[in-house]
Amino acid sequence: MTQSTEATSIRHQITVDAPIERAFAVFTEDFGSFKPREHNMLAVDIAETVLEPRVGGRLFDRGVAGSECQWARVLAYEPPDRLVISWDIGPRWPIEPTRVDGYSADAVSRLSERGC
Repeated sequence: MTQSTEATSIRHQITVDAPIERAFAVFTEDFGSFKPREHNMLAVDIAETVLEPRVGGRLFDRGVAGSECQWARVLAYEPPDRLVISWDIGPRWPIEPTRVDGYSADAVSRLSERGC
C-alpha cells in the first residue's frame, strides 16, 4: 500500500504587547523557556533547547548528559521581521521498518548520528 504525502505549511500568528524587536529576541534567544520540556525525544531530561540564530542554524534539545537531538533547521533569519524553521520530525523519523533485535537498524544509525 502506498500512501501519498503532501507538503504542509503551518502558519500561526499571535499578538503580544511588546515591541517587535523584543518579541523576536525572546522567541529566538529563549526558545526553551516556553517549549514544553516533556516534548522530548532524548533518553534523558532536557537541559536546554537551542535555536542557532542564523540561516542553516539548528533547533535542538540538549540533554542533561550532553546528548543532542536536532528537530528543526533555520531556513530564514531576518531579525526582527521573519523567522522560518523546518519541522524535521515526520512519520518516518526516526523509525524505519527494518528491525534488528527489536530496534530499527535505520533508527539506531540515525539516533547515533543525531545523538538522540
